[in-house]
Amino acid sequence: MKFPIIAYGDPVLKKVCAPIDENYPDLKQLISNMFETMYHAHGVGLAAPQVGLPIRLFIVDTGADENDKNKFKKVFINAEIIEETGEPWAFNEGCLSIPDVREDVMRKPNVRIKYFDENWVQHEEEVTGMPARVIQHEYDHIEGKLFTDTLSLLRKRMLKSKLDAISKGNIKADYKMRFPNQSKKR
Repeated sequence: MKFPIIAYGDPVLKKVCAPIDENYPDLKQLISNMFETMYHAHGVGLAAPQVGLPIRLFIVDTGADENDKNKFKKVFINAEIIEETGEPWAFNEGCLSIPDVREDVMRKPNVRIKYFDENWVQHEEEVTGMPARVIQHEYDHIEGKLFTDTLSLLRKRMLKSKLDAISKGNIKADYKMRFPNQSKKR
């Protein structure tokens, strides 16, 4: 089942999410539905708040390169970034909750992260490069942060009308969305 993506402006995107345990109802189905939703929207990561759930869960699938190598597909439950290292680098990021807005975001290239996978096996590992960037972006979601929060005040002001339009549903996306400030027509 594909979920609607929660659009910019919804309070769930600004909440610090709660941890879950292995008894969370229908967790395997939720994870499956999140992957289906993410693939349908052509994303590389999706966090639970983006489907309306304020829980510490996100998924990542950066795909594989042309040699079918470097595939990075994982489920992160109750993740905690322990350390971010390296020289920060800029990359033009987007977000399924903020369609048609892309901005350069500075992130460090290496992360050490502790998390549970979908089978409740605990991991602690170091991730580098693009997968590390996607992890940091999705981790920000479960911390109640959006990539637009990293922008300068001037850049935020320049984007304000576009962001307001998104929250009102005045945007065309290739996937189903739920808009917090959409006017209710009767």
